[in-house]
Amino acid sequence: MYLRNIYNGVMILTGVEYLNIKSVKVLDVMDVILSRRSIRQYEQKEIQTEVLNKILEAGRQAPSAANRQPIHFIVVTEDNIKKELSKGLFNRFIKDSPLTIVGCANTGARLTGKWSIVDTTIALQNMVIAAWTMGVGSCWIGDFKEEKVKELLQIPNKWKVVALIPFGYPAEQPKPKKKKPVTELVSFNKFS
Repeated sequence: MYLRNIYNGVMILTGVEYLNIKSVKVLDVMDVILSRRSIRQYEQKEIQTEVLNKILEAGRQAPSAANRQPIHFIVVTEDNIKKELSKGLFNRFIKDSPLTIVGCANTGARLTGKWSIVDTTIALQNMVIAAWTMGVGSCWIGDFKEEKVKELLQIPNKWKVVALIPFGYPAEQPKPKKKKPVTELVSFNKFS
């Protein structure tokens, strides 16, 4: 179990895994978050089914408004489709990834459609972090023509493409990017 290597709090009940929150070391989670980098160069190595299933499960377990889960993920592994998805200015490396996950939000969902983009984003971030814990890198892609992606992947009209995320084992080690100080990003009780 990959979580067992990171957290001692994994418990197994009737085949379902969950995290015993009391035993999670915050530093371990923060180490994963702070060490994660956008990866744009990938080893020519397939992502094993077991690893992919854990990444997808991390997305499935994400919270969503009223637990409606207005999300859908398309795992793209075919080279010709990845090549078509790589036709933007900032996404050309998609074609070199072992797989790319296209995150879609059901904006037409009854009651919770207006939150579906947020729900999908939360699920995708779970996947990105889970992947990193298993040595799999990724990069968020917003550079795509939605109508072309929808046509290529036969995505129905009521669904919105939120992001494309290529995944693969890193063939690069990017240095940390400079971030704004927290004091520039946060205020208390009012916007200031």
